[in-house]
Amino acid sequence: MTNGNKRRNRKRAAKRYRVRYDRIVAVALVFIVLIVIITSCAKSCSGDENKNTKTSQGQATSQDGTAQSSIVDNLEASGETDSILSNSSEAAPTQAQFTIEAHSAGDVNRGDLVLINAEHEYLFPSDDTELLTLYDNINKEYYGVSDMVIKLDAAALNQLNALMEAFYAETGNNDIVVIGGYRTLEEQNDKYYSGKSTFMGGYSDYHSGRMFDMGIFPKDGSSSGYYSATGDYSWIDENAAQYGFILRFPEDKEAYTGEKTRTYTYRYVGVPHAVYMEQNGLCLEEYIEKIKEHNNNDPLEVSVNGTMYQMYYVLAAEGGTTDVPVPSNKTYTVSGNNVDGYIVTVTMN
Repeated sequence: MTNGNKRRNRKRAAKRYRVRYDRIVAVALVFIVLIVIITSCAKSCSGDENKNTKTSQGQATSQDGTAQSSIVDNLEASGETDSILSNSSEAAPTQAQFTIEAHSAGDVNRGDLVLINAEHEYLFPSDDTELLTLYDNINKEYYGVSDMVIKLDAAALNQLNALMEAFYAETGNNDIVVIGGYRTLEEQNDKYYSGKSTFMGGYSDYHSGRMFDMGIFPKDGSSSGYYSATGDYSWIDENAAQYGFILRFPEDKEAYTGEKTRTYTYRYVGVPHAVYMEQNGLCLEEYIEKIKEHNNNDPLEVSVNGTMYQMYYVLAAEGGTTDVPVPSNKTYTVSGNNVDGYIVTVTMN
């Protein structure tokens, strides 16, 4: 082979090698692009899967919260309170979303909105009240109690303490004394048969632990007597509803309550209900009938200090349990009315 042929052969070999190298580079670039695309897809799919997992977990938490609802007695001052069941969520959409909660027939007889009068007997259901003695659970700087045994339900007492503290802060007056509260069946019968009460045992609102009497006993001993909304004390009547209290036997309501007007007897029902009754001039008997016009699709609404509440009624089933629609995304309470159904109270914001 001549030198010229050798050079030509080396050039052809070099050319073949260059062509093969270029192809390898091209194939490598294709593989790199495919790897980038596959990696991006994998991350996207993983993100979607995590999102779905978190959503599923969030739903499970909400459902567990509903399933674990239990009888509670808890309310902060000027907020919603003491009822059969309570559930809450951080979510706050405009509209409530509903699920079903089963309530026993006995639940009709317990809660802040039980109606007790000559026609509706209180059955002393278990777990309806948490009775506390006032003497051991009040600040005597703000108001007093006439003896060491008077009791009230814990939620009612908490709100009474808040009301009396606010009254003292406003007026500097601490002459109010609670002179009556919870009564047993035997205590009420003693008063009835001695002519001191028009209600037989079992038919008195004092049994609920949510009704109490007040007197005025100035520290200088100048006078004493039953409470009435005069002078400084008018502040209590003007603000009681903001703490969940109503006059149990208001003026011109004897036909409904079966009792003459009493300026000194208050009943705890919960903030939104008390405010609605005050705004519309209703006694408890009238309100229990009024709210029957409203279900969860057409609730009563009331705003208290910037908080919106919705309230509605659910008719109890005849025997057995009742399916009560309750919000799955709002704080709510359920109370029996001691007549024929349940009243649901929803805090909307």
